[in-house]
Amino acid sequence: MKNYNVNRIEKNILQINGLGDNPFWNQAEILTDFTSPWSDLEPEKIEFRSLWDTENMYFCYKVYDDNIHIDRQDDSIDSIGESDRVEIFFRTDENLNPYYCLEIDPTPRIMDFMASPKKKFDFDWNWPENNLTVKSSIKSDHFIVEFAVSIQSLKNFHLIKENIIEAGIFRAKYIKQENKLFEPTWITWVNPNTETPNFHIASSFGTLTLG
Repeated sequence: MKNYNVNRIEKNILQINGLGDNPFWNQAEILTDFTSPWSDLEPEKIEFRSLWDTENMYFCYKVYDDNIHIDRQDDSIDSIGESDRVEIFFRTDENLNPYYCLEIDPTPRIMDFMASPKKKFDFDWNWPENNLTVKSSIKSDHFIVEFAVSIQSLKNFHLIKENIIEAGIFRAKYIKQENKLFEPTWITWVNPNTETPNFHIASSFGTLTLG
């Protein structure tokens, strides 16, 4: 499995602001190893960073894109699901029963849900209140999504095992077609080796090691 090392920082020194400019992000490894296995298009650069302390795990996506698509009809799950966004899934084990999904668009609207095999999604479920903080910003050539997840919530869901978290890191990019409809290009850290796009499968996950 692919692995990303999450470096540890001192407690409460990283305050997320949605800009990705906190100097402590320089202590994080930069992950740019993303691909779109089902498309001939080369995805634009994505920089993923993560850090942790005894209270929280921190994530930062910097997505290079000068043509961001956001469906602004309303704030529904359907609207977020038709927008450019970043995603991270956490699983307890390879059985995916259950796993937990965070999908966040650039504004930032949050689509959080619990899932089980065969794409059974519980959209009535939410990440526990006060255990998730999300901020974002949009610039001319990129957008940034930062978020913090409490260590306690990860422990409560049995997602940390011997300082290892099993996670999938993804991105959805919507591109306008000739028929003027927007269709998604699916981008992933780990190639799940499926014929059609599918992040909701055991082979799409890697590991995050808390160092």
